[in-house]
Amino acid sequence: MATKTGDLASAIGWVPPEGWPAISRAECRERLTAPGQRFEMDTIDIRGVPTRVWKNAPPNLRAVAMLGRMHGEREFLIYRDERVTYDAWFRAVARLAQELRARGVEKGDRVALAMRNLPEWPVAFFAAVSIGAICVPLNAWWTGPELAYGLENSGSRLLLCDAERWERIAPHRGECPALETVLASRCADEPDGAERLEAILGTPSDYADLPSAELPDADIAPDDDATIFYTSGTTGKPKGALGTHRNLCTNILSTGYNAACAVLRRGEELPDPVRKVGLTVIPLFHVTACSAGLMGNIAAGNTMIFMYKWDPVEAFKIIEREKVNATGGVPTIAWQLLEHPARKDYDLSSIEAIGYGGAPAAPELVRKIREVFGALPGNGWGMTETMATVTGHSSEDYLNRPDSCGPPVAVADLRIVSEDGTTELATGEVGELWARGPMVVKGYWNAPEATAETFVDGWVRTGDLARLDGEGFCYIVDRAKDMVIRGGENIYSSEVENVLYEHPAVTDAALIGLPHQQLGEEPAAVVHLAPGMQADEAEMQAWVAERLARFKVPVRIVFSADTLPRNANGKILKKDLADLF
Repeated sequence: MATKTGDLASAIGWVPPEGWPAISRAECRERLTAPGQRFEMDTIDIRGVPTRVWKNAPPNLRAVAMLGRMHGEREFLIYRDERVTYDAWFRAVARLAQELRARGVEKGDRVALAMRNLPEWPVAFFAAVSIGAICVPLNAWWTGPELAYGLENSGSRLLLCDAERWERIAPHRGECPALETVLASRCADEPDGAERLEAILGTPSDYADLPSAELPDADIAPDDDATIFYTSGTTGKPKGALGTHRNLCTNILSTGYNAACAVLRRGEELPDPVRKVGLTVIPLFHVTACSAGLMGNIAAGNTMIFMYKWDPVEAFKIIEREKVNATGGVPTIAWQLLEHPARKDYDLSSIEAIGYGGAPAAPELVRKIREVFGALPGNGWGMTETMATVTGHSSEDYLNRPDSCGPPVAVADLRIVSEDGTTELATGEVGELWARGPMVVKGYWNAPEATAETFVDGWVRTGDLARLDGEGFCYIVDRAKDMVIRGGENIYSSEVENVLYEHPAVTDAALIGLPHQQLGEEPAAVVHLAPGMQADEAEMQAWVAERLARFKVPVRIVFSADTLPRNANGKILKKDLADLF
């Protein structure tokens, strides 16, 4: 029943326990989705396409806010010395929602949100979506012109931001003709051209003193517009993915379904829910943190901890002090937790799981998480256009197939399509990955041509090259545009990167193509070494040559003193690496 991919599972030292898996993935699905079960499914029409959906998913984000309210005095948000309970958070959400409505914000109006991970972020988000407005989370890493682009492109009427973002945006406000109101938080002085958010809500420590109130009335259907998340923009201008309430609510049950499968595969019974403490280190303006993280945490009543900025030692302190159960984000963060020399100085025994997405992870990372932390690794695949989770991979299944991103959740379908976009390929063949399900967004905001090109009869064309095995497990081979073609030979960058990651000195690696007059392009690599480790180009080339065909060996390898540049979604900015050569 359990099939290994090559020798990777054994190469990382994984030997399946006797009797594992207790049941097949198909049996998991049959049991979990049976009538009357939590993960029961319906088939409904979504934009003319029959689609499986979670029958018990909340109908909209307003209902998710009401679920959060039920957790009462349970701690929800921790940021530095600020602590906000679920009850206090809901009081602030209701107060801000009333204010937005009083200022004329109606269903379908765009409300932009631009700030780092702060307790104000989930307040602003749910205040907007709970009255039927479309929340536009803008990339807090963007420059002033980029933020102005998002505001102008979305036609946002109102902006909720922090002082840092307002400083960047203020000089460009004239480029945003639809923008009427700006509410800025954490400003040292009275913001010129904006109002202080604290004048409405107070500071997070004041939320508990706000009067108890209800959300303003709003009629919100599951497939009504809810969000515009902008794509990474690694090529061209970012596009706004128009998400629905159903898209985000789907993630709540998709995450639970993946966790339940791991338990059943062990032969165990599903446990009663236990509230957890998680350290969120990826930005909430990305679908991984917002859709796959925030939604499920609220439904479960978990505690979320935010950091001012990522720092491994500070993370160790928080994990020890708050008894954090889960963290992660992108593979680089997991590597830094593992490799930092200060790790041994802290009690990190509370960690149960380290999960990540947004970028391919080396199989070696899977082994180290289990070996060093005694924690269960987790991974998954999704994209902005799928509002995060399509596949899920964790625990023993991940150790058994460390190069896979897992099978699709029960409400999703995957297929592999040939280059011509018409032929579905057989099991094991590499082609473009297409995905379908209730998590797929409506399309791109005000971009009909791009929408028609990417979204086809309910399917989203991902641009990822992948294959599926006989049990439906997905293997992302490469981004189509990241593949290096050397003299007609395809070199999948993730394959070479995984080999580089296996080297004990390497914690970050990327393969790019360098132009070549005869061959078209040749592979070259950039690597970042763990603190205190050493290696040179010849050693790394020999390492790859021992493990892969000669044509895949990087002709040049440069060493970066810093971790490699990434966008906010965790993807390495490969276009920025060519200058190193």
